[in-house]
This record gives sequence, C-alpha cells and structure tokens, in this order.
Amino acid sequence: MNSILYCVGRGLIAVIQSLPLQVVAHLGRMGGALAYLLDCRHRRVALANLRDCFGTEKSPREIRAIARENFRRIGEAYCCGVKTAAMSNNALFRRLEFVGLDNFTVNERENPKKGTIFAIGHFGNFELYVRLSEVVSGYRFAATYRALGQPALDQLLQGLRGHSNCHFFERRTEGRHLKEMMAQHRTMLGLLADQHAGSAGVQIPFIGRQCSTSVAPAVLTHRYNCTLYTAICFRTGLGKWRIEVGERIPSHKNGEPRSKEAIMRDVNEAFENAVLRDPANWFWVHRRWKDRRKSKPATRSAPVEAEQA
Repeated sequence: MNSILYCVGRGLIAVIQSLPLQVVAHLGRMGGALAYLLDCRHRRVALANLRDCFGTEKSPREIRAIARENFRRIGEAYCCGVKTAAMSNNALFRRLEFVGLDNFTVNERENPKKGTIFAIGHFGNFELYVRLSEVVSGYRFAATYRALGQPALDQLLQGLRGHSNCHFFERRTEGRHLKEMMAQHRTMLGLLADQHAGSAGVQIPFIGRQCSTSVAPAVLTHRYNCTLYTAICFRTGLGKWRIEVGERIPSHKNGEPRSKEAIMRDVNEAFENAVLRDPANWFWVHRRWKDRRKSKPATRSAPVEAEQA
C-alpha cells in the first residue's frame, strides 16, 4: 500500500510540475475552495479562530469571506510549493522577490562569524523560505521539520525539499545533528514559530489572545550566540510572492541577555502585524489558541482585507 501511494504521489507531482505556474496556482485555488465546502473540521477551526480574533470588528459575512479566501490561498500554496520546488532560480525569481535583506547584510558585516536564526511562520507559500539560501552566500542553511505519519507522503515531501541547498532535520530524532551544525560558524536556521507549543511553551499574547508559544528561537539565539530575525512570505498576486526580512530582534539589553519571553513577544508582534496586514495570508486552520477560556477577545483591527484574485 505504501508503494502504491508513493507511485500515485510521484505521478501527481510530475503532472503538477509539468504545468505553467499560473495554471497550478488556479488549480490550487479551486482545490482550496472545494476544501472549504467539504472539510468541515478545518473550516470550523478557521471560522472560530477568526471570530475570536476579529469578531468585534468584522461582520460574520466578512469573516466567512476571509476564511474562504484563506482556504483558496492554502490550496494555492500547497500546489505551488510542488511546482516551485523544481523551478530554477531564474524562473522563480521572476515571481518571487526578497525585501529587507539589507537588515541582515549590515549585521553580517559587523559580526561575520555569527550564525543567524529566522523565526518563520505559515504565511503564504512557506516552502519558499528555503530559497533564502540562494540569495545569501557563505552560510550553511538548515531547517527543522516533523515527519509525516505516512512514510510515503513523508518521502515525497522530503524529495521535493531535496532540490534546495537547505539541510532538513527531523525535530524529534535528529536534534544531535542539528546541534552539531549550529555549533559551527555561519549557520542559518529557519524555525517555524507560529504553532501551539503545548505545555513546553510560554503564554504570550498573539492577536490579543494568550497562547502557548515556542521559545526555541530565543533559546537557540542565546545558546549559539546567533542573531535573530523574522521572515514573512506575502502573496502579492496569483503565483507571486514576496519574502520580507524584518529588523534584527535584540537578544541583549544594556549588556544583559533578554528573557526568552521578551524575545518571543517581539517575534509574536512581528507575526501579528503580518496577520493584520493580510488576514487571509496566514494558516487559520491550525488550532493556535487551544484553551479559549484563558484568552481574551482581540481589540485590534485588520487594516487590509483578503486580497482576491
């Protein structure tokens, strides 16, 4: 059964990668729209999250519109992630731009031996974060992931990611190898930091609500004397994206290390600003706030509505 699933998946990947990017994006949006109608469980999660965050500022109709667009964006991101994995830099960079790299390069000149950590999230086509390795030279690139429960699907996903210059480490089984890489100079690590962290996280506000937040970016920044940034992938059009690197998040204040909570507040604030800027661009189907009894309604509003295309 595993072999059959792998063969079917390989065939589907081959078909997607043979099509033009904009066609793939359209198909992905159609699939996302269909998922909104059929996937009741994730639709309920997305609508509940949106109501909790924006229920006092947006009407039920507006919230449903953001949720529908969010499902279309997710479908587009998944399908385009398959397509872009096999695209050359020359072809992809006509559809992908990078903003804010000067924030990073200035620090690189000041601290040429330090490693760098990018706190990233499920924004836009988040598989494109690995393409930072193509525009920043002289670094070893790494990222963590959690293996899928289905071996065939996990093998397919890692095969797609194998086209990049990034080393991927399974977070539960390959921690020792990641530590060895981080101990070297000029290592750049991307860490997803926008998911519920369970009992291991700290309670920090995000879009006006307390939620369990991973402190891994802060811990590794201190442990390996790294610099810390956020990077956000924004959708700018059909099959088009922009990755924006934020300003450096300070790890010390007045010569003393900042607390993990203070550092992660800055990370959450950067993520929150990105969500408010384009609400449909984030992964609302994830249960980011799992205990609503401890959370409070948001009071901030989102200035930009979901971009339709």
